[in-house]
Amino acid sequence: MRIVLAGAGEVGTHLARLLSRENHEIVVMDPSGSRLRSVSESCDLLTIEGRVTSLDLLTEAGVVDADLFIGVTPNEDTNMAAAMLAKKLGARFTVARIDNNEYLQRENRDFFVNLGVDSLIFPERVAAREVADVLSQSGVTNLVDFSGGRLSLLSVRIDPSASIIGKTLAEAGQIYDMEYRAVAISRNGTTIIPRGSECFQAGDMVYVVTNPAGIKKLLKHSGKMTTRFKNVMILGGTPIGRLVAKELGKNYHVKLFEKDPELAYQLSGELNHALVVNADGTRMESLVEEGVNGVDSFIAVTGNAETNIISCLLARNLGVKHTIAEIENLDYLNLAEKLGIDTVINKKLIAASHIFRFTMSGKMVMMRTLTGTEAEVFEFEVQKGARVTKAPVSSLSFPHQAIMGGVIRGNTGFIVTGDTQVKPGDHVVVFAMPEAVHEVSRMFC
Repeated sequence: MRIVLAGAGEVGTHLARLLSRENHEIVVMDPSGSRLRSVSESCDLLTIEGRVTSLDLLTEAGVVDADLFIGVTPNEDTNMAAAMLAKKLGARFTVARIDNNEYLQRENRDFFVNLGVDSLIFPERVAAREVADVLSQSGVTNLVDFSGGRLSLLSVRIDPSASIIGKTLAEAGQIYDMEYRAVAISRNGTTIIPRGSECFQAGDMVYVVTNPAGIKKLLKHSGKMTTRFKNVMILGGTPIGRLVAKELGKNYHVKLFEKDPELAYQLSGELNHALVVNADGTRMESLVEEGVNGVDSFIAVTGNAETNIISCLLARNLGVKHTIAEIENLDYLNLAEKLGIDTVINKKLIAASHIFRFTMSGKMVMMRTLTGTEAEVFEFEVQKGARVTKAPVSSLSFPHQAIMGGVIRGNTGFIVTGDTQVKPGDHVVVFAMPEAVHEVSRMFC
């Protein structure tokens, strides 16, 4: 596939690295020569320095016969304009990163398609929904729903008191009649695709595919207490903070800290279901004064990774049991996990996951890169004649560094076993390490 990528910032660079391992023909455009040099040092691709909306440079980049054009510069208007131009020049499919929720309204979709923008990605809105999903299930670190929640991928940390510690996956399945399947374990910074002989250990971050009936069992077996969150504090009136407050305000008591007086005043008029506090939420005095000791979850989304990490640790020290931090610096993700931050939000991974699925063979419905693990999770729609339909799961030559977790058939989601026979039209949830992704996608063609 020929791909033209406009923008060599952090999102573009991360996306270029994901795409380059799939042997695509990639051209990256950016006005900054230093950013282009940085991305070209770590990826096998071509670079073009200059304005991404230049017709001459777009032509030089080969958008005339490009299969995919991706606009991920920091500027929404630039991304939209570049995508429109690329489409008019001949690009088959175009994607633009935006920061305007209005553009995503259903009635506007055909308008943008007619202009030449086939798909829009607003990472902040996806991040806000992730936060709401995580809070809906206490004890869970990540939560991804498939096909309207018929199956879910959850990650939980195994507490020292958990009943499954020391037991293999096979033993735990026999003892507890589990309605879930462990598809990955993150242990000491390493991702393991587990088999039946793998033992659960205290401190493991376990990624599990389950149906709604299995969630309570999962939390119980991992040593988690199920409590309902009611009170939430948000640090930062950023676009994510604003969207999170709107998303949570109808079901939770929300208090948002914003230290800039003008922005705080603006947000107070905009957020009808949240209390906006004009104060520095990184100061212990402010948190105590506003009742942090009665808060169930503290969410730091200031846009500064260091501030978010430190404020979450401060909140934890003041008695908050659950913390969520936006961390855009990929180097800090493992550090945040080791420090005990429950959930990490990263817009780069969100944007890259949304766009990466357009490059895959097979009928991919969803793809997500999760923080805290090297692997990715996919939802495939099984095509007629696909290799996965040729035999029961135990007899398939499925890549060793990948695992099928569950199947959605009609309105029912169920866990994969060795006897499962995948059928055309099924939706299958797969967890895969990077080196196995290409082979996995071919199994579903």
